[in-house]
Amino acid sequence: MRKLKIILEMIKFEHTVFALPFAFMGAILGSFIVNGTWPTWWQIFWIIVAMVGARSAAMALNRLIDRHIDAENPRTAMRAIPAGLIKEKEVVLFILGSFILLFIAAFQLNMLAVKLLPIAVFFLVFYSYTKRFTWACHLVLGIAIGLAPLGGWVATTGQVDWMGMLLFVSVALWTAGFDVIYACQDADFDRKRGLYSIPSYFGISKALKLARLFHLITMAGFVVLYFITSLHIWFAVGIIIAALILIYEHRLVSPNDLSKLNTAFFTMNGILSVVVFSFTLLDLVMR
Repeated sequence: MRKLKIILEMIKFEHTVFALPFAFMGAILGSFIVNGTWPTWWQIFWIIVAMVGARSAAMALNRLIDRHIDAENPRTAMRAIPAGLIKEKEVVLFILGSFILLFIAAFQLNMLAVKLLPIAVFFLVFYSYTKRFTWACHLVLGIAIGLAPLGGWVATTGQVDWMGMLLFVSVALWTAGFDVIYACQDADFDRKRGLYSIPSYFGISKALKLARLFHLITMAGFVVLYFITSLHIWFAVGIIIAALILIYEHRLVSPNDLSKLNTAFFTMNGILSVVVFSFTLLDLVMR
Protein backbone atom coordinates (compact mmCIF):
# COMPACT_ATOMS: atom_id res chain seq x y z
CA MET A 1 0.00 0.00 0.00
CA ARG A 2 2.91 2.35 0.71
CA LYS A 3 4.35 1.71 -2.75
CA LEU A 4 0.92 2.21 -4.34
CA LYS A 5 0.53 5.51 -2.50
CA ILE A 6 3.92 6.65 -3.82
CA ILE A 7 2.94 5.73 -7.40
CA LEU A 8 -0.45 7.48 -7.15
CA GLU A 9 1.29 10.59 -5.85
CA MET A 10 3.90 10.31 -8.62
CA ILE A 11 1.25 10.25 -11.37
CA LYS A 12 -0.89 12.91 -9.65
CA PHE A 13 -3.89 10.58 -9.61
CA GLU A 14 -6.17 13.40 -8.46
CA HIS A 15 -5.62 15.15 -11.78
CA THR A 16 -7.84 12.55 -13.43
CA VAL A 17 -10.44 15.28 -12.82
CA PHE A 18 -9.06 17.06 -15.91
CA ALA A 19 -10.32 14.42 -18.34
CA LEU A 20 -12.96 12.39 -16.50
CA PRO A 21 -15.70 15.07 -16.61
CA PHE A 22 -15.22 15.37 -20.38
CA ALA A 23 -15.46 11.58 -20.71
CA PHE A 24 -18.79 11.78 -18.86
CA MET A 25 -19.84 14.68 -21.08
CA GLY A 26 -19.13 12.66 -24.22
CA ALA A 27 -21.02 9.70 -22.76
CA ILE A 28 -24.23 11.50 -21.77
CA LEU A 29 -24.29 13.87 -24.74
CA GLY A 30 -23.69 11.10 -27.24
CA SER A 31 -26.27 8.86 -25.61
CA PHE A 32 -28.92 11.62 -25.67
CA ILE A 33 -28.22 12.73 -29.24
CA VAL A 34 -27.88 9.27 -30.77
CA ASN A 35 -30.04 7.08 -28.54
CA GLY A 36 -32.38 9.60 -26.89
CA THR A 37 -31.68 8.08 -23.47
CA TRP A 38 -29.35 8.33 -20.49
CA PRO A 39 -26.29 6.07 -20.39
CA THR A 40 -26.69 3.01 -18.19
CA TRP A 41 -24.89 2.76 -14.86
CA TRP A 42 -23.05 -0.23 -16.32
CA GLN A 43 -21.64 1.99 -19.06
CA ILE A 44 -20.72 4.77 -16.61
CA PHE A 45 -18.90 2.31 -14.35
CA TRP A 46 -16.78 0.91 -17.16
CA ILE A 47 -16.06 4.38 -18.54
CA ILE A 48 -14.64 5.28 -15.11
CA VAL A 49 -12.54 2.09 -15.09
CA ALA A 50 -11.29 2.81 -18.61
CA MET A 51 -10.38 6.40 -17.74
CA VAL A 52 -8.55 5.44 -14.55
CA GLY A 53 -6.67 2.69 -16.38
CA ALA A 54 -5.77 4.84 -19.39
CA ARG A 55 -4.57 7.89 -17.48
CA SER A 56 -2.73 5.88 -14.82
CA ALA A 57 -0.88 3.86 -17.47
CA ALA A 58 -0.02 6.95 -19.52
CA MET A 59 1.26 9.02 -16.60
CA ALA A 60 3.26 6.19 -15.05
CA LEU A 61 4.76 5.40 -18.46
CA ASN A 62 5.65 9.06 -18.89
CA ARG A 63 7.44 9.13 -15.54
CA LEU A 64 9.28 5.91 -16.40
CA ILE A 65 10.38 7.05 -19.87
CA ASP A 66 11.43 10.50 -18.63
CA ARG A 67 13.18 9.31 -15.46
CA HIS A 68 16.66 10.34 -16.63
CA ILE A 69 15.45 13.74 -17.86
CA ASP A 70 13.56 14.28 -14.59
CA ALA A 71 16.74 13.52 -12.64
CA GLU A 72 18.56 16.37 -14.44
CA ASN A 73 15.80 18.93 -14.01
CA PRO A 74 15.86 20.66 -10.58
CA ARG A 75 12.07 21.01 -10.70
CA THR A 76 11.48 17.27 -11.15
CA ALA A 77 14.57 15.68 -9.56
CA MET A 78 12.61 14.65 -6.46
CA ARG A 79 9.96 12.70 -8.36
CA ALA A 80 9.61 9.15 -7.10
CA ILE A 81 11.74 7.30 -9.67
CA PRO A 82 14.80 9.60 -9.84
CA ALA A 83 14.62 10.05 -6.06
CA GLY A 84 14.74 6.26 -5.59
CA LEU A 85 11.39 6.06 -3.78
CA ILE A 86 10.06 3.43 -6.16
CA LYS A 87 11.72 0.76 -8.30
CA GLU A 88 11.37 0.78 -12.07
CA LYS A 89 10.02 -2.78 -12.15
CA GLU A 90 7.29 -1.77 -9.69
CA VAL A 91 6.23 1.04 -12.01
CA VAL A 92 6.22 -1.41 -14.95
CA LEU A 93 3.87 -3.72 -13.04
CA PHE A 94 1.59 -0.78 -12.27
CA ILE A 95 1.55 0.20 -15.97
CA LEU A 96 0.66 -3.35 -17.04
CA GLY A 97 -2.12 -3.51 -14.45
CA SER A 98 -3.51 -0.16 -15.60
CA PHE A 99 -3.54 -1.24 -19.26
CA ILE A 100 -5.31 -4.46 -18.28
CA LEU A 101 -8.03 -2.37 -16.62
CA LEU A 102 -8.39 -0.37 -19.85
CA PHE A 103 -8.62 -3.53 -21.97
CA ILE A 104 -11.22 -5.14 -19.70
CA ALA A 105 -13.32 -1.96 -19.71
CA ALA A 106 -13.27 -1.70 -23.51
CA PHE A 107 -14.50 -5.30 -23.86
CA GLN A 108 -17.32 -4.57 -21.41
CA LEU A 109 -18.56 -1.61 -23.47
CA ASN A 110 -18.81 -2.45 -27.19
CA MET A 111 -16.79 -3.83 -30.09
CA LEU A 112 -16.06 -0.41 -31.60
CA ALA A 113 -14.37 0.57 -28.33
CA VAL A 114 -12.27 -2.59 -28.63
CA LYS A 115 -11.38 -1.89 -32.27
CA LEU A 116 -10.33 1.69 -31.47
CA LEU A 117 -8.31 0.63 -28.43
CA PRO A 118 -4.98 0.26 -30.33
CA ILE A 119 -5.26 3.89 -31.49
CA ALA A 120 -5.79 5.10 -27.92
CA VAL A 121 -2.89 3.01 -26.59
CA PHE A 122 -0.62 4.27 -29.38
CA PHE A 123 -1.15 7.93 -28.45
CA LEU A 124 -0.92 7.22 -24.71
CA VAL A 125 2.52 5.66 -25.29
CA PHE A 126 3.72 7.83 -28.18
CA TYR A 127 3.25 11.14 -26.35
CA SER A 128 6.07 10.50 -23.88
CA TYR A 129 8.61 10.32 -26.70
CA THR A 130 7.49 13.33 -28.74
CA LYS A 131 9.34 16.01 -26.76
CA ARG A 132 12.54 14.42 -28.04
CA PHE A 133 11.89 15.36 -31.67
CA THR A 134 8.97 17.79 -32.13
CA TRP A 135 7.56 20.95 -30.56
CA ALA A 136 4.10 19.61 -31.47
CA CYS A 137 4.27 17.33 -28.42
CA HIS A 138 1.51 19.40 -26.79
CA LEU A 139 -0.84 18.58 -29.67
CA VAL A 140 -0.10 14.87 -29.30
CA LEU A 141 -0.97 15.13 -25.60
CA GLY A 142 -4.13 16.96 -26.66
CA ILE A 143 -5.08 14.05 -28.89
CA ALA A 144 -4.48 11.60 -26.03
CA ILE A 145 -6.69 13.56 -23.61
CA GLY A 146 -9.22 14.42 -26.32
CA LEU A 147 -9.83 10.69 -26.71
CA ALA A 148 -11.56 10.81 -23.28
CA PRO A 149 -14.77 12.52 -24.48
CA LEU A 150 -14.62 10.67 -27.80
CA GLY A 151 -14.18 7.43 -25.87
CA GLY A 152 -17.21 8.28 -23.73
CA TRP A 153 -19.18 9.02 -26.90
CA VAL A 154 -18.18 5.69 -28.47
CA ALA A 155 -18.88 3.83 -25.22
CA THR A 156 -22.55 4.82 -25.18
CA THR A 157 -23.29 5.10 -28.91
CA GLY A 158 -21.10 2.50 -30.55
CA GLN A 159 -20.25 4.96 -33.31
CA VAL A 160 -18.00 7.87 -34.27
CA ASP A 161 -19.69 10.86 -35.88
CA TRP A 162 -18.75 14.44 -36.62
CA MET A 163 -20.37 15.82 -33.44
CA GLY A 164 -18.26 13.47 -31.35
CA MET A 165 -15.21 14.51 -33.37
CA LEU A 166 -15.99 18.19 -32.75
CA LEU A 167 -16.01 17.54 -29.01
CA PHE A 168 -12.74 15.62 -29.40
CA VAL A 169 -11.01 18.50 -31.23
CA SER A 170 -12.28 21.08 -28.73
CA VAL A 171 -10.95 19.16 -25.72
CA ALA A 172 -7.71 18.27 -27.53
CA LEU A 173 -6.90 21.95 -28.14
CA TRP A 174 -7.94 22.89 -24.59
CA THR A 175 -5.41 20.33 -23.34
CA ALA A 176 -2.69 21.46 -25.75
CA GLY A 177 -3.21 25.06 -24.65
CA PHE A 178 -2.82 24.47 -20.94
CA ASP A 179 0.10 22.10 -21.54
CA VAL A 180 1.89 24.87 -23.46
CA ILE A 181 1.39 27.17 -20.46
CA TYR A 182 2.73 24.49 -18.10
CA ALA A 183 5.79 23.89 -20.30
CA CYS A 184 6.83 27.54 -20.03
CA GLN A 185 8.46 26.87 -16.66
CA ASP A 186 10.86 24.37 -18.28
CA ALA A 187 11.66 26.39 -21.42
CA ASP A 188 15.28 27.10 -20.48
CA PHE A 189 15.96 23.55 -19.31
CA ASP A 190 14.37 22.03 -22.43
CA ARG A 191 16.43 24.29 -24.68
CA LYS A 192 19.68 23.34 -22.96
CA ARG A 193 18.78 19.64 -22.85
CA GLY A 194 17.84 19.59 -26.55
CA LEU A 195 14.18 18.83 -25.83
CA TYR A 196 11.34 20.23 -27.88
CA SER A 197 8.35 22.25 -26.75
CA ILE A 198 6.52 25.29 -28.04
CA PRO A 199 8.00 27.55 -25.29
CA SER A 200 11.57 26.30 -25.87
CA TYR A 201 11.28 26.49 -29.65
CA PHE A 202 9.30 29.72 -30.16
CA GLY A 203 9.92 31.51 -26.86
CA ILE A 204 7.55 32.05 -23.95
CA SER A 205 5.84 35.13 -25.38
CA LYS A 206 4.85 33.39 -28.63
CA ALA A 207 4.00 30.22 -26.73
CA LEU A 208 1.45 32.03 -24.56
CA LYS A 209 -0.09 33.57 -27.69
CA LEU A 210 -0.41 30.12 -29.27
CA ALA A 211 -2.00 28.82 -26.06
CA ARG A 212 -4.57 31.62 -26.31
CA LEU A 213 -5.24 30.64 -29.93
CA PHE A 214 -5.75 27.00 -28.98
CA HIS A 215 -8.21 28.00 -26.27
CA LEU A 216 -10.02 30.37 -28.59
CA ILE A 217 -10.60 27.47 -31.00
CA THR A 218 -11.75 25.34 -28.06
CA MET A 219 -14.43 27.85 -27.17
CA ALA A 220 -15.43 28.19 -30.82
CA GLY A 221 -15.87 24.41 -30.89
CA PHE A 222 -18.13 24.49 -27.84
CA VAL A 223 -20.20 27.28 -29.41
CA VAL A 224 -20.61 25.29 -32.63
CA LEU A 225 -21.59 22.24 -30.55
CA TYR A 226 -24.26 24.35 -28.87
CA PHE A 227 -25.81 25.34 -32.18
CA ILE A 228 -25.72 21.93 -33.87
CA THR A 229 -27.15 19.96 -30.95
CA SER A 230 -30.35 20.21 -28.96
CA LEU A 231 -28.55 21.79 -26.01
CA HIS A 232 -30.15 24.89 -24.53
CA ILE A 233 -29.52 27.79 -22.16
CA TRP A 234 -27.74 25.92 -19.37
CA PHE A 235 -25.03 24.64 -21.69
CA ALA A 236 -24.62 28.19 -23.01
CA VAL A 237 -24.15 29.43 -19.44
CA GLY A 238 -21.56 26.72 -18.89
CA ILE A 239 -19.46 27.67 -21.91
CA ILE A 240 -19.65 31.37 -20.95
CA ILE A 241 -18.28 30.48 -17.50
CA ALA A 242 -15.61 28.30 -19.16
CA ALA A 243 -14.60 31.21 -21.37
CA LEU A 244 -14.26 33.47 -18.32
CA ILE A 245 -12.13 30.82 -16.58
CA LEU A 246 -9.81 30.66 -19.60
CA ILE A 247 -9.54 34.45 -19.73
CA TYR A 248 -8.64 34.51 -16.03
CA GLU A 249 -6.18 31.64 -16.52
CA HIS A 250 -4.31 33.57 -19.21
CA ARG A 251 -4.28 36.72 -17.09
CA LEU A 252 -2.46 34.79 -14.35
CA VAL A 253 0.63 34.25 -16.50
CA SER A 254 2.82 36.48 -18.62
CA PRO A 255 6.26 36.16 -20.25
CA ASN A 256 7.74 38.05 -17.30
CA ASP A 257 5.77 36.43 -14.48
CA LEU A 258 5.11 32.70 -14.23
CA SER A 259 4.75 32.70 -10.44
CA LYS A 260 1.05 31.79 -10.63
CA LEU A 261 1.52 29.10 -13.25
CA ASN A 262 0.48 26.22 -10.99
CA THR A 263 -2.79 27.97 -10.16
CA ALA A 264 -3.42 28.55 -13.87
CA PHE A 265 -2.60 24.95 -14.72
CA PHE A 266 -4.04 22.84 -11.91
CA THR A 267 -6.86 24.80 -10.30
CA MET A 268 -8.38 26.61 -13.26
CA ASN A 269 -8.39 23.66 -15.65
CA GLY A 270 -9.79 21.28 -13.06
CA ILE A 271 -12.62 23.75 -12.42
CA LEU A 272 -13.24 24.26 -16.14
CA SER A 273 -13.74 20.58 -16.95
CA VAL A 274 -16.15 20.15 -14.02
CA VAL A 275 -18.08 23.30 -14.99
CA VAL A 276 -18.56 22.29 -18.64
CA PHE A 277 -19.70 18.78 -17.70
CA SER A 278 -21.97 19.99 -14.88
CA PHE A 279 -23.80 22.48 -17.06
CA THR A 280 -24.14 19.91 -19.85
CA LEU A 281 -25.70 17.52 -17.34
CA LEU A 282 -27.93 20.27 -15.94
CA ASP A 283 -29.08 21.21 -19.43
CA LEU A 284 -30.10 17.61 -20.18
CA VAL A 285 -31.79 17.16 -16.79
CA MET A 286 -33.76 20.39 -17.05
CA ARG A 287 -35.28 19.50 -20.40
